Amino acid sequence: MKDLISYEGALCANCQAPLQGEFCHHCGQSVHSVLRPVHGLFEEFFETFLHIDGRILHTLPALFLKPGYLTLEYFSGRRVRYIAPFRLMFVLCLLSFFVLHLATDVIAQRIEHRHQNSAVVIDQGADFSQAQTPQEVRRQLDTKLQTLEATRAIGNAAIVAQIDQTEQKLRAQANERLTELGAPAGASTAVKPAEAQVEGTSTPAQPIHIGWLPAFANQRLTEFAGHIRNNLHALKRGTTAERREAWEHLEAGIYGALPGTMLVLVPVFALLLKLFYIFKRRLYMEHLIVSLHSHAFLFVSLLLIVIAGMLNTWLRPIAVWAGYVAGLLQMGLILWVPAYLLIMQKRVYRQGWAMTLLKYWCVGWFYFWLLLLMLTIAATLGLAH
Repeated sequence: MKDLISYEGALCANCQAPLQGEFCHHCGQSVHSVLRPVHGLFEEFFETFLHIDGRILHTLPALFLKPGYLTLEYFSGRRVRYIAPFRLMFVLCLLSFFVLHLATDVIAQRIEHRHQNSAVVIDQGADFSQAQTPQEVRRQLDTKLQTLEATRAIGNAAIVAQIDQTEQKLRAQANERLTELGAPAGASTAVKPAEAQVEGTSTPAQPIHIGWLPAFANQRLTEFAGHIRNNLHALKRGTTAERREAWEHLEAGIYGALPGTMLVLVPVFALLLKLFYIFKRRLYMEHLIVSLHSHAFLFVSLLLIVIAGMLNTWLRPIAVWAGYVAGLLQMGLILWVPAYLLIMQKRVYRQGWAMTLLKYWCVGWFYFWLLLLMLTIAATLGLAH
């Protein structure tokens, strides 16, 4: 227990106002000096950390399990025990996107590893005996070589070596059949997909010219269009390295733009609430607090859904029942999201169920298309790298 200290006659060092406690009631400056031993700094750090930790314990369970409770507490003026809405939303946003980014990388690595370890399945054909003309022989060979090239793009060194051997065997079989048909040997006349990719990527993009834009803006748009076209081409038909690089560009652009996108969508969502509840005569700041708490809940749910999905993936090979439980948990979390938002809207704005459902559907419909538009813009910016 702290000893009682009298501040009678003491003045604030900053504004000279009479002190009545550890903080000046006029300017807010603390009476404690920052010039203190190092152990005092550690004591202050742990005191601040434990205080924040206490607010987390009050905030997160209420945020996730009690729809609208945290918002109504703020409206009633009980705010000190909870984390501020913007800080709560922003921290949860960064944390959930960080975990989602990790999960995306893990999934991409698993898919690539699966492709690399899969056997090369291709209809090699014992021979080209079914082909009756040289054109049919060349057409069948072109089809098989294109399949080989598509497999080569996702293969490791061992698979690529197997593909090279298969290609030599196919060309030899095609030449034998061409000789039997009396045609000159020299198998395929088609351009390999890899060569076509090189030629396609070297083609310059069509310049973009918008009359009311300055020259540097048109040049920049032309560069963006070229980057988008090259990255899309690499994602569809590029080699393994090109595809991975294009995917990294897309991923970096999306995850780099998502936090800023959320900062735009939060006030826009509050504006939608203001428009649909205009006759409630609530201040825009009240709708903004509703929007901040709604998005904070969405980020907590996204974080838990991603974690449950990762547990489902990791546990199924070890214990099927544990993976099944994680899958059920993930499904329950997904179903809880729309139910929570509906109950929250009902409790905060206190309208009948029919009107609440109608406005819930309208607000959700507008928000969905806004979110889709912002994600499209983020993906486009990622491809433009």
